[in-house]
Amino acid sequence: MTTRTYYRGPDAVVTDQIFVWLTRPAKSYVVRDLRSVGLLKAAVNPLRSYTLHVASVTVALAVATWLTIDSPAAYALGALTVAVPSTFAVARTRTRPQRWELRATYRGAQVMLYASSDVRVFNQVARALRRAVEDARPPVDNRDLAAA
Repeated sequence: MTTRTYYRGPDAVVTDQIFVWLTRPAKSYVVRDLRSVGLLKAAVNPLRSYTLHVASVTVALAVATWLTIDSPAAYALGALTVAVPSTFAVARTRTRPQRWELRATYRGAQVMLYASSDVRVFNQVARALRRAVEDARPPVDNRDLAAA
């Protein structure tokens, strides 16, 4: 019996028997032992909590400046102090790269099968794995079905 290959690329190989993620070291999984395969979209570099702390302190200092100093220059400086970090934080949350992950239960343990930032390649690998899992299911025995 020949092995059917669903996907072969520079970062993964999916056949009817195994799934291999070509990382260092390579990770391989027997397809028939995979359960609950799912997709997950995750941020590569999530916004860290210290960024939120810095933004909070900056806003607090700007408010204190506005309350204590009664000058147009202080108002302008306070507005800049709030606007620049806020703009940076919003831009960072919107432009940070996304990473797609394939996760599953493998022999009773939760594992990450594959991850990629390239959505096109990720979809190709995910579709190949879906087909391999479907083809690895045991055939349905129709002997117990009644004829109408």
